[in-house]
Amino acid sequence: MPTALATDATPATPDALPSGPLAREALALAAFDHVVAHAPGYRARPGQREMAAHIAQTLSGVSLGDGAVASDAPLPARGIAVVQAGTGVGKSAAYASTVIPLALAQQKRVIISTATVALQEQLIAKDLPALATTLPQPFAFALAKGRGRYVCRLKLDQLSGGDAASADLFESDDGGADTGATASAAAAARWQERGVQYTAWANALDSGSWDGDRDRLDEPPDGGLWGPVAAERHTCTARHCPSYNSCSYYQARAKLAQAQVIVVNHDLLLSTLGLHALPAPQDCYLVFDEAHHLGPVAQGQFTASMDLMRGQWLDKLPRAVDEVAAAIEYKPTIDVAASARELKSAQGELARLAMQRIGALPAWLDLTGRAAGRAPLRPGGGFNDAGAPVVDRFEGGMLPADWLDVVTTLHASASSLLKVFEALASQLKTTARENPGDAQRCARLYSRLGVLAPRLQSAQETASYWMQQAGDGQPPLAKWLEAGVSHGLVTLTAHACPLQPGSLLRNQLWNQVRAAVVTSASLVTCGSFDHFLHESGLAWDGAVAAREVQSPFDHARQGRLIVVQTQADPKDVEGYTREMLALLMADLRQVERGALVLFTSRAQMRQAQGLLERGEHAALRDRVLVQGEASRTVLLRRHAERVADGQPSVLFGLQSFGEGLDLPGELCEWVFITKLPFASPSDPVGQARADWLKSQGRDPFSELVVPATGARLLQWTGRALRTETDEAVVVCYDARLLRQSYGRRMLKGLPPYRLQRRVDGALTEA
Repeated sequence: MPTALATDATPATPDALPSGPLAREALALAAFDHVVAHAPGYRARPGQREMAAHIAQTLSGVSLGDGAVASDAPLPARGIAVVQAGTGVGKSAAYASTVIPLALAQQKRVIISTATVALQEQLIAKDLPALATTLPQPFAFALAKGRGRYVCRLKLDQLSGGDAASADLFESDDGGADTGATASAAAAARWQERGVQYTAWANALDSGSWDGDRDRLDEPPDGGLWGPVAAERHTCTARHCPSYNSCSYYQARAKLAQAQVIVVNHDLLLSTLGLHALPAPQDCYLVFDEAHHLGPVAQGQFTASMDLMRGQWLDKLPRAVDEVAAAIEYKPTIDVAASARELKSAQGELARLAMQRIGALPAWLDLTGRAAGRAPLRPGGGFNDAGAPVVDRFEGGMLPADWLDVVTTLHASASSLLKVFEALASQLKTTARENPGDAQRCARLYSRLGVLAPRLQSAQETASYWMQQAGDGQPPLAKWLEAGVSHGLVTLTAHACPLQPGSLLRNQLWNQVRAAVVTSASLVTCGSFDHFLHESGLAWDGAVAAREVQSPFDHARQGRLIVVQTQADPKDVEGYTREMLALLMADLRQVERGALVLFTSRAQMRQAQGLLERGEHAALRDRVLVQGEASRTVLLRRHAERVADGQPSVLFGLQSFGEGLDLPGELCEWVFITKLPFASPSDPVGQARADWLKSQGRDPFSELVVPATGARLLQWTGRALRTETDEAVVVCYDARLLRQSYGRRMLKGLPPYRLQRRVDGALTEA
């Protein structure tokens, strides 16, 4: 994706900034009207102008200044425009053409945050270039990516040529249990092979044919190849690095500094709060598109995890610290080797306790953690032969007393080692700053510690979470173990996560935000904004002004929603799936052009594939494209080619195909929903939240499950109509949508399709 600026022009400084809310509102709406009047192909859409007017009015009272407020002054005005914009409204043009002029008028910047790469590509390649050529004031824009998407030149130079000795600086674990000459020879051969690729990348950087961005490589590298040379924060001395002036990441940062509009994703925005990688939230205009993802992303950002099975990195840690400390004549205040042994011992004891809790140590597992054979299926716990993870949650977030003792020891050891790391890092930066000639040596030593620091921080953070107990009236943390088999090795990890994403966002984000637009096509679920506002931390925020803008589509004329009545109840998974798939196969024979089938689980999709491989349904196999058979881009291209050639084409997909997939016209005349898309019942965070709500006398199914499923169903049905001329049919085989009261609640949040019921092949109006 492009990271270059859209234009080299700098924005003109207005003679007079808008001095009041009415002036700022008028400026924003005038800019929107100018874009509609002058941009090629634009046409007036009532809903789009309604959205633009709501944004302009909500943000008009906000004047972003220098950010300095006297202690006795009133709090600066805030405005957060929350907009549900139905499909076809044109929300990106509505928010961009109003917010960007407001920012330019105040010489401030705009951050547009999205959840998907597809929307980022649309903004960077289409929407923002069109707007930049239409608005009277020019502006520059750029795409922000995380450090890990760029190569570290210092690491790349050191690893070019495949020197296995140098590789040890950047590899914190050998990933297995084998030791000795055979393993060492294998590792050396592996690094020699990688060195050939690293040399090629270094040459490409030197020649200017590559800019160091991972996404610009002809073939995306796997994690094992890319990880050792990625520009990670823990291994970076920034301005003190001798390769700073040629650093791909900091060159990209320099381009961001010139941009008035920055496009980013939710993950990166939340993960860099307080790190000065992006403009401060209180000093810019923020736009959150695809905002229904904010809660889940925040929860993921604040989930801590710790590997309990791989401790080889702790064997390397004392030597690394000794080498760095000796090089800068620093004496640690603790016995590093003893602390590392104590941490590894505590980690091993936790692993032993975890194995006992999950189930007796399986016979197929040898003491090194290597799977000696197939893992037996263990009902109610243990491991299975498919390698699927087993989750074991601590109810109420309560750890047994003997576990707490071990966790406390682990936390103390990790914390003391982190203090040593911090002291060494500080000394290295000071030495590099005071003696530039020694900067390269300091940068290499810093990287030596940097590959170990993230594991140490993960252990310390997870242990800290595990030690926390819930206060009065406060929800506990979700705490759980996850075990499985991967590449012949047993995996065992400890996890912890706060239960309420809204609280996380309120404390970490919204208390810093002064002007924002929050939008999506699925903020209203079951007829209300309530669920989204609670999950996103915006409930009871006085700055919020919410509005629902209707889609311009005539859903009742353009589309139908058919709910199929099956004989088997969906709770009878085996019977329902068998009957549903038989009905689906019959319906697929009606498809003449494009169709999309959305499954609620991979197992369900595999069963459908199995039917296509044999018997009476084998004739359908050639028209079906299955998620995972090729990349999403390749599948969509093949699908479009088939439809263009007049052939029927059916896409099989999971949740990721139920959102953000744009298949207008003949590409998607049918959407088949195999079952209501309830979240996985094994999700440990969801289970912990449900338990806590029950303990408070509340109904988790009504408060959490139904609204979340309704939002997902809105996204899934939204794949059907993409333009005002589309005509499509949505078929849902789960009759609970009509039969159950919660199904009727979900229907309230769906567009007004013509609703029909199908029983034994006969259609009636519902």
